[in-house]
Amino acid sequence: MREFIDANAEWLTVFQLPTYAPDLNLTEGVWSLVKRDIGNLAAADLGQITRAVKRKLKMLQYRPEVIDGCLAGTDLPLDL
Repeated sequence: MREFIDANAEWLTVFQLPTYAPDLNLTEGVWSLVKRDIGNLAAADLGQITRAVKRKLKMLQYRPEVIDGCLAGTDLPLDL
C-alpha cells in the first residue's frame, strides 16, 4: 500500500484515521436513522426486516438534507 501511495502522491491524498471511528463515518449516521425507525419492529421473518430497511433507505434517498446532516455530524472538511 505504501508503494502505491508514494507512486500516486501527485493526485492521491491519504488521511490516517483511527481504527474504529464511528463519529467520522457517514454510514454510521445513516444506519442510526434506519435502526431508530425499525427498532420496535416485531418481524415475522427476515423478509419483513429486509423490506423495512429498504423502505427506510428509499425514504432517505429522497431526503438529501438528512444525509447532509449525517455528513455534517462527522465534522470532516467538505473541501480539500
